[in-house]
Amino acid sequence: MEYVSKAPRKPLAGLIDDLYYLAGAPPYSRLTLPPMPSAVLILNLGAPFRIRAATESVAIESAEYADGCVITTLTRALEFGYPPRTRSVGVHFKPWGLAPFLPMPAAELRDRPLTVEQVWGRRAVCELRDRLAAARGPYEMLTLLEDELTRLMRRTRETTGLGLVRHASGVIAATRGSVVIGDLSAAAGVSGAHLGQRFKELIGLTPKRLARTYRFAATVRAIDAAGPVDWADLAGRAGYFDQAHFGHEFRTFTGLTPTRYVEARRRFLREHPGHALDVGPLPAV
Repeated sequence: MEYVSKAPRKPLAGLIDDLYYLAGAPPYSRLTLPPMPSAVLILNLGAPFRIRAATESVAIESAEYADGCVITTLTRALEFGYPPRTRSVGVHFKPWGLAPFLPMPAAELRDRPLTVEQVWGRRAVCELRDRLAAARGPYEMLTLLEDELTRLMRRTRETTGLGLVRHASGVIAATRGSVVIGDLSAAAGVSGAHLGQRFKELIGLTPKRLARTYRFAATVRAIDAAGPVDWADLAGRAGYFDQAHFGHEFRTFTGLTPTRYVEARRRFLREHPGHALDVGPLPAV
C-alpha cells in the first residue's frame, strides 16, 4: 500500500498536521479507527467505502461514501469498510483546524461523518476530484489540495474564537490532557461557559472532553505492543485515578478492553509488519 505524506506550508500549518495520499489494497477489509485529537477530510478517488459505529453506544448506521467524508474530532471509534483497492487523498487537521472550512458548527458533526458534498456542495467537490484524478502523481495531488484549501481559507471570514480555542487546545496538548480546565478559562480571561461554547462550535467537544482525548492518545502511543505491558504503571503515569478508571476510558474510546486493544495491535504488527497504516487503525474485531 502506498502512503505519501506532506507537511503543509503557511498559512495552513497552524491548522493541519499533514496532507496524505493513500492507495492500494487495505490490510483488512474492515479497520477500526479509535478517537484521536484530530479532524479528518477524505476525498475519495476510488471505489466507495463504508463507515459505521464501532461501539454499540453510538447510533451511526452503516453508510456508503463515494466522494469522501468529513469527520470532526471523535469521541467514539468508527469502523471503515474498504473495497479491495482504495485510492484517496486526505487531510489530518488539528482538532480546531477544520472549523474555517465548515459551513456549520462542529458540534453538529460530532461522531456523525458527513459526505464532502454535504459540506462544500456537489459542483465544487466534483471539480476538485476531477482535478485531483488528472494530477500526475501523489505530490502534485497534495500540492493541488493544499492550494485549494488555502484558497478556501482566504475566502472565509475570520473564525470567531479560533485564536482562543487554538491557544487553549495547545496547552491541553502540551500537558497531554492533564491541565486543570478551570485554569484555561482563567488564564484566557473568559468564563468557563464561554470557553466551552467556543470549543463546541469550533471543535465539537468541550475542553474537558478534548483533554480526555489527548490523554488517551498519549497513553496509546506509550504502549509498546511488541512487548509486555504493565497496565498499572501505564495507568498511573497517564494520570488515571486507578486501573478501573483506565479500563473504562479504553472501552469508552474504543469499545475494547485494554487487553483486547493490545491483542488487535499485535495482530496488525504480526500480520503486516511495517505497514503504512500501522499507526493507529486496528483490525475490526
